[in-house]
Amino acid sequence: MSTAKIIWIVGALAAIVLAFMDTGYNAAIIAVLGLAGGFFVDKEHRIGLIVAAIFLAAGASAWGAIPAIGDYLSAIWMSYGALLAAASLMAIARTTYDRLKP
Repeated sequence: MSTAKIIWIVGALAAIVLAFMDTGYNAAIIAVLGLAGGFFVDKEHRIGLIVAAIFLAAGASAWGAIPAIGDYLSAIWMSYGALLAAASLMAIARTTYDRLKP
């Protein structure tokens, strides 16, 4: 299993677990895992990552309408959306670097 896959699995699990608990460092943990995961995204997948982060940020709260479990699903998807947003920032930074390097 590759390092990138391990980081994405840990990030997804952290997004699920941290949606239900407050360590005081939730945002920092999600941001670091997202940035690490975003570092390993291939050039051809960067645009898809950015689009997924935008749509997930916009639609994550839609799960709240489901009775009994909607709030939990919204919390999980918003946490995962934050992970993808951080990964998108790294993908944008890498794309910028690739365009500017000599």
